Amino acid sequence: MANSQTLTSPASSRPAPSDEVVVRAAGLTKVFKDFWGRPKARAVDNVDFEIRRGEIFGLLGPNGSGKSTTIKMMLGLLYPTKGAITVFNQSPRDVRTKARIGYLPEESYLYRYLNPGETLDFFGSLFQLDAAERRQRTEQLIEMVGLSQARSRTVGEFSKGMQRRIGIAQALINDPDLIILDEPTAGLDPLGCREVKDLIVALARRGKTVILSSHLLADVEDLCDRVVIYYGGRIQAQGTLHELLARPDQVRITSPIVSRETTEKVLATLRAEVGDKVRLDNPTQNLESYFLDVVERARAQAKTSGATSGNQVAQFIRGGSAEAASNQTDAVLDRLTRPTTAASSTEPVVATPTPTAAVDQSRLAALTKAAEPTPAPTPAPAPAPTAPTAADPASPAQPKAPVDLSKANDKLSGLLGGRK
Repeated sequence: MANSQTLTSPASSRPAPSDEVVVRAAGLTKVFKDFWGRPKARAVDNVDFEIRRGEIFGLLGPNGSGKSTTIKMMLGLLYPTKGAITVFNQSPRDVRTKARIGYLPEESYLYRYLNPGETLDFFGSLFQLDAAERRQRTEQLIEMVGLSQARSRTVGEFSKGMQRRIGIAQALINDPDLIILDEPTAGLDPLGCREVKDLIVALARRGKTVILSSHLLADVEDLCDRVVIYYGGRIQAQGTLHELLARPDQVRITSPIVSRETTEKVLATLRAEVGDKVRLDNPTQNLESYFLDVVERARAQAKTSGATSGNQVAQFIRGGSAEAASNQTDAVLDRLTRPTTAASSTEPVVATPTPTAAVDQSRLAALTKAAEPTPAPTPAPAPAPTAPTAADPASPAQPKAPVDLSKANDKLSGLLGGRK
């Protein structure tokens, strides 16, 4: 999957989401009823929220709180009992809307007797992608999720983590504008979890909207711009992570290592101000960072037969390649068509003299000198006439006999249709 050393970054370092609303829920309510039509469970109760383009939006809550029901209404699989939900300003049941959505369910429902290439080709055909495009995207996605070495195995032989990887690939086969991921890191090893997070960041940077539902709150904290927290079908809290997690009654100070005397002075000053509430310790890195560092060092010395990591995001998902090539082409054309002037030229132009051939003065004088009259040659005496021989019947020294043209005239007249 994506190279974790180049893509992962805090949400604050990414471009801010646009103002374009992709998903809007207003008074969204879903009540499940029994066979007799009596209300059985109020799964979602009067929910309001908006999700913007380029945003990573988290759906949080304990089991049975209404997250999956909300996702199913976004997909058009369930119809709201009350209220409304729109996706791209249209009904989620519209086929054109569904074509712009990629969905990874909590459990990957795949055909166990198909290999990864056949699986992705099948899902690509559902979106009516032509055969050449399906093959290209399939190869890129298999490489991206690290299953190149398992392309000949059937999906039924895969572990849960490997099935999750091919499930992520099928959710991206149509290059969707809205990606809904339900527990995307379930069953993945720490390397796979980190790479899925890197992929989500790359998608958001491209302007795609990602909805993330996960019980792994550390993943949500690393990625999401905003979150909503469900309980009992209602939204109990929503906002940016900074708004929800900041503790305005405390301040953290970090510094490089200083001398003991300086440390004691600082502690004494702080304790004089706030009492014994000051705590001094050494910061630690999280276990995920330490694990990835150990694996990165081991990768240089050993090989694995399992899923690989460190692969690049698929080109059709990254985007920008065609745009960069177009910009480079435009720059070249602009440079070639720009008028060459002393002010606009970036490189000095050196005039190269055209080589000329050396002139032979003596020959030139001979050609231009006036021509002197030459004496007429003395005619030689004519030889005595001799009879032509068989060896040379038409000798140039002998006069030619007159040609009889009467027969030629008769033949010509016959060819022209005249009287013979």
